[in-house]
Amino acid sequence: MRHCARGAGELIPAKMLVLPIVAYGYTGHVMDFPGTINNDFEHFMHHVLDITKSLAYHGFKKIILLNGHGSNMPNLDLVARRTNLETDAECLVAAWWNLLTVDKEFLPRWRQSKFPGGCAHACELETSLYMYLDGDHVRTDQIKNGTISFNEENNPFNWVDLFAAGPATIVSWTSSYSETGVLGEPELATPEKGRQVYEEAVRQLVRFITYFKDRPRDVRRDRHRRPPTMPMPWGQRPVSPRHDA
Repeated sequence: MRHCARGAGELIPAKMLVLPIVAYGYTGHVMDFPGTINNDFEHFMHHVLDITKSLAYHGFKKIILLNGHGSNMPNLDLVARRTNLETDAECLVAAWWNLLTVDKEFLPRWRQSKFPGGCAHACELETSLYMYLDGDHVRTDQIKNGTISFNEENNPFNWVDLFAAGPATIVSWTSSYSETGVLGEPELATPEKGRQVYEEAVRQLVRFITYFKDRPRDVRRDRHRRPPTMPMPWGQRPVSPRHDA
């Protein structure tokens, strides 16, 4: 995530500013594995929301939350939505791995692991990327595939992969469906695959920023037939004729 952002920033420095990372996120479901550091979801969301509101106050009106941890997604989605409603900035969350789905031919050509489940956590994808970016610190002797036990049920509702999930998937304690926390097939990982992933993610991030930066803001309009009799009760900014009409 950090390297993808910096890689894009090096290519289009006049169009984007890369901030320091938010190091800890929501990982309460992984606490059965020693060493996990969790940030309570409300603390996490308020922390990131304080950042986005500060950026909006200082004049940054297009904000991208580039995420690298799956369980942060619902929390960051709410942060982005609140930023849009409570400031005059536009904000969105994007998972770096979803950038790999823009070119419909990339993943089918790249991926060798099974679907679903071969790419999920410390998997073919993430391990390849780390091998490319910081290979000297990858403990290759520890690389071993890991299964997601409920995927083995072959139930059409309850299954997960990094790039998709069943329509009614149970998200509970990671230790209940994984022995090691490895979800997928890291034994298929290579540094060359990591290079391809990195370059594709950076390429698509640059494309998106180039589009998003100059995209006109969607215009808010009050659709009430009669004006409301009180201010918006959730702290949203009012409709501004100068900016929204």
